[in-house]
Amino acid sequence: MMKALHTKRLWPWLLLSLWPLSVCGWNKPTHMAIGAIAYRDLQVKSPRKLARLVALLRQHPDTKTRWAATLRDSTLSEDDKNRYLFMLAARWPDDIKEPNNPYDHPTWHYINYVYNPAMGMARTDTTLATGENILQAFEQNRQLLKSDAPDSMKAVALCWLLHLAGDVHMPLHTAALISPQFPAGDQGGNLFKIKVSMSNPTRNLHALWDGMLLSTDRFDAADQLARQLEQAYPRRKAPRRRKPDIDAWSVESFELARRLSYREGSLLAGTGDNGVVLPADYLPTMRPVAEQRVALAGHRLANGLWFDLKKKGWFGLRG
Repeated sequence: MMKALHTKRLWPWLLLSLWPLSVCGWNKPTHMAIGAIAYRDLQVKSPRKLARLVALLRQHPDTKTRWAATLRDSTLSEDDKNRYLFMLAARWPDDIKEPNNPYDHPTWHYINYVYNPAMGMARTDTTLATGENILQAFEQNRQLLKSDAPDSMKAVALCWLLHLAGDVHMPLHTAALISPQFPAGDQGGNLFKIKVSMSNPTRNLHALWDGMLLSTDRFDAADQLARQLEQAYPRRKAPRRRKPDIDAWSVESFELARRLSYREGSLLAGTGDNGVVLPADYLPTMRPVAEQRVALAGHRLANGLWFDLKKKGWFGLRG
């Protein structure tokens, strides 16, 4: 029986260096697809609220710089531009991983639930000594969006919500594998070296999950992935919990990491340039899981934004 422990019962070394300062959860194209799913969900649920969110994003500090070309593209319809803006906003926290960027918060992208199969430890709640985790950051940005802050700051908060809802649905953004091979943690699979086949180069498990669904960040490709996932996993089949519950989402992801990503500790890892070849059924089994998690992220994000927008104080919008 796996045990759940709390931070105060952990050895101090478990809290140190479990994750690198630079990490991605889903790649940028996949985050764009999540943004597109959320956009279309909101378009159905409340076009008025969606329009207000789009207007808010146009107050973002990067509107006149990083996103300017997109907003001027005459080949896109107005709806395409608005959806593209949502998609760019969803990937923005990865785009700003730059030296001295004041909006970059490396520890916001993940939480370390420790998985130590050898010791029978399957989950623990931790707060990293290095900064706030994804659960804290999500709630912080929710509150900022509901505050009296300037619209430019609210636009930044919205980007983070769009992004973190995606990150928390990526299993390896919630797990730190502790083992004799990785006594200080495998950094969410970043040190866990694998190969897809003997002829493929070595890569890490985290990167494999990041890019499992799409490798190009073209607008049409990311939007097409979103449409495919919306058809395969429609909104009506998503769990009907309206209030955002990132804690529950993170636990779901951790259980998937434990059972499927790491195969309950049976998946073998290499080190350095010597990756261990994955079992033949690994990718065929994991890809549908990744697809479902991405679709859920988009649907739940839209539900959460819609729920919060109903609350008094959000832009004066009700109903």
